[in-house]
Amino acid sequence: MKNTPYSLGALLLTLLALSAPTPAIAAADPADPAPVGARHRHTGSEISAFLTSFYGHHGPSARDRDQRVSQQLKEKQAHAPSSDVLLCAQKEPSNEPWEIAVGPVTVAQSAGVGWATVTTHWGAGQPDTFTAYVRLDSRPIKLDDVICAG
Repeated sequence: MKNTPYSLGALLLTLLALSAPTPAIAAADPADPAPVGARHRHTGSEISAFLTSFYGHHGPSARDRDQRVSQQLKEKQAHAPSSDVLLCAQKEPSNEPWEIAVGPVTVAQSAGVGWATVTTHWGAGQPDTFTAYVRLDSRPIKLDDVICAG
């Protein structure tokens, strides 16, 4: 009878250990139901659809600028208040491109990033281009960076 409390304690510890999540599950993002090793990586067609939706015909909406952009890119914008870093243009009250076209997407699985050249048409002037980058593992998909052409 003396061993009973210890046996119950060992049994309780064993039951607790069996009910605890495994390390792979515990490390998973609660918003991402897939196990760590099976997380989705965006494809070229998903990135193309995202960029086309994000930029639309005349540039990203205020909501998209707030919710579909990485923190890194938000900070880049904060450090360049006179520029629109998402469009590689100067900020002006009515400065909106007439048309935007997203080129083919390149995906570099080993680098974990996909990108496309985006072309903006601002009226009578020459079109401008820049490169828009998306991390393949972003959940939800977000614009990660923009590099201006010139």
